[in-house]
Amino acid sequence: MRIISGQYKGRRITAPKKLPVRPTTDMAKESLFNILNNHFYFDEVSVLDLFSGTGNISYEFASRGTTQITAVDAHYGCIKFINDIAAQFEMSITTIKSDVFKYLEKSVQQHTVVFADPPYGFSLEEFSRIPELVLENNLLENDGMLIVEHSKHTDLSGLKGYSHSKSYGGSVFSFFLNKKSSSD
Repeated sequence: MRIISGQYKGRRITAPKKLPVRPTTDMAKESLFNILNNHFYFDEVSVLDLFSGTGNISYEFASRGTTQITAVDAHYGCIKFINDIAAQFEMSITTIKSDVFKYLEKSVQQHTVVFADPPYGFSLEEFSRIPELVLENNLLENDGMLIVEHSKHTDLSGLKGYSHSKSYGGSVFSFFLNKKSSSD
């Protein structure tokens, strides 16, 4: 994987093969960040990276100037790898080793962007718990955005807060908004 833009643009990061991950492809990540760039100033956002795996998304935010990044993953090896890379590049990434659902149930901190990249094999019920917990526990700032990455074989359009989806190859990003207005 490589960092697409920002201070560390072009840097390649190679994760250990033993990690149970499926990093977001460079093409999909670049497209996602082009969308986010039109909505946010990266140096002003707070990011929660769920099922963070290799930390691919966290590094991209950090490279673009985000200093408030929390990466959550249940796998010790993933957390250790993110900590090592963050230290190497002097990135401000806070890691939390936890089951994502348990973390979401207890967390009270709001974020501008919440990105979730759960296993593609999740059931619709498991996927639905992500926006449900994020929105019901008020973890998104006003006008914040939740992005859930999933396979093209999963349809999240019926879930609470759903706004739209963008497809990139076999991957899809579904966007959920925390709009506090009477038109929703």
